[in-house]
Amino acid sequence: MTGMDGRQGRQGRQEPERLHCLVTGASGYIGGRLVPELLEAGHRVRCLARSPDKLRDHPWAGDVETVRGDVTDADSVAAALHGIDVAYYLVHALAGGSGFEETDRRAARVFAEQSHAAGVRRIVYLGGLTPPDMPEGSLSPHLRSRAEVGRIFLDAPVPATVLRAAVVIGSGSASFEMLRYLTERLPVMVTPRWVHTRTQPIGVRDVLHYLVGSATMPADVDRAFDIGGPDVLTYQDMMRRYASVAGLRRRLIVSVPVLTPRLSSLWIGLVTPVPAALARPLTESLRHEVVCREHDIARYVPDAPGRPLPFDEALALALRRVREAQVATRWSSAAVPGAPSDPLPTDPDWAGGSLYQDERQLSVDASPEALWKVIEGIGGDNGWYSFPLAWAVRGWLDRFVGGVGLRRGRRDAERLRAGDSLDFWRVEEIEPGRLLRLRAEMRLPGLAWLEMYAETDAGGRTRYRQRALFHPRGLPGHAYWWSVAPFHAVVFGGMARNITQAAAKGMGARGAESPSAPPTASGPPPSGGASGNSGHRTASRHQE
Repeated sequence: MTGMDGRQGRQGRQEPERLHCLVTGASGYIGGRLVPELLEAGHRVRCLARSPDKLRDHPWAGDVETVRGDVTDADSVAAALHGIDVAYYLVHALAGGSGFEETDRRAARVFAEQSHAAGVRRIVYLGGLTPPDMPEGSLSPHLRSRAEVGRIFLDAPVPATVLRAAVVIGSGSASFEMLRYLTERLPVMVTPRWVHTRTQPIGVRDVLHYLVGSATMPADVDRAFDIGGPDVLTYQDMMRRYASVAGLRRRLIVSVPVLTPRLSSLWIGLVTPVPAALARPLTESLRHEVVCREHDIARYVPDAPGRPLPFDEALALALRRVREAQVATRWSSAAVPGAPSDPLPTDPDWAGGSLYQDERQLSVDASPEALWKVIEGIGGDNGWYSFPLAWAVRGWLDRFVGGVGLRRGRRDAERLRAGDSLDFWRVEEIEPGRLLRLRAEMRLPGLAWLEMYAETDAGGRTRYRQRALFHPRGLPGHAYWWSVAPFHAVVFGGMARNITQAAAKGMGARGAESPSAPPTASGPPPSGGASGNSGHRTASRHQE
């Protein structure tokens, strides 16, 4: 109907208020799913990110404003909050080292202070469900920090909605992946005592429903809400019900008292793609019984019929998303604590000291499109096209020292976007049809990148170009490079040949060639050093 106020719908019905929302943590698991839900609800969205390029390939990127900043930096937070009505705080310094609680505390205070100064109407925070009447000092560090952040927001002048959830079940969530891999890979399990602790899981769809609805809460609402699904289960119950929903045989589960949270996290890191550094806070949280004490959220954000979803339905939906390769975000979407975040410096104008380079080129009997399909499909189940055992060894070594290893895999089997995790790499840059640049997130004495190009040479032939760069950190970095350099030709020579052969065949081959040379402890050089017909070239540049 024309001529009416923009806030009036058909038949004079009042439309929901269109708010301007800031989302922190938009590159993470929940944040990346919340943004499109807010847009669907009619709100305007601005995202605060340390690396805005990570968000540019998301389907909703063109519909939001993205600003660069860090929640610990007051100036960048103040700029991001300008003109904002509702601010979503979805970041944590999870597994960020021994000082993560102080980092969380400082960031929350900065965010609360700057929200008040900017005139923000509401802060919405997703925290963790905690046991009733338990002193914070008795909680795990992870739960204790989340509880403290929630209290900081509730004590601040800006009205806050603090949502407290336990286990979140959704395709790609860390909790779901941990449950999935433990159950699928271990028909018989020796488990820690926490498998008998009760918890109240919730589907990610319901978490998003409550987050979106919290934006329009009345101004006098300033409190925490427990959110959970209708089922209260032990972790043992969840594993058995997962087996039933997934069509697996009944699992035999035997619990023992000797597995501490640290040992449990190492065990989970061994069996699942979730690294021990992330598994530990999850397992520490499972030591406590976390069951909702109220469902007051429904007074302000009403539940639809059949919601929140029962546990089995949430599992079935998550499994269907995984099997149909429709996982929007994964637990690995967020940056790894301690991993390098700076992009590859402009070459050759970088004044960053030593920079080792290794470049390979091969002509390809295929179209650039066929070559690009193989390049974009690398990693995950497709492997790395050369010496699978060496890659596996390197992945195991990385996990042994607390890294992410190879088992993060891919979010999507065929398509990549900037910011995606890819085994122990992260997609730093992707130019569809031309360039894939990966930045190493394995544990290294330096910074490393691997680039793969699909090009056309002067004669019109398709050319595959592979370039690696490694910036060593001190003497250990230089020693590391030279210790693995002899194996570059073996590991990455096969990689270059197999990629071009796979492109010529029009199919993705899984690590077809097994070199006769024995695998080494170094595995594939994390610099991504490559080998091909151009021969091995190593350069060290020193810029003034």
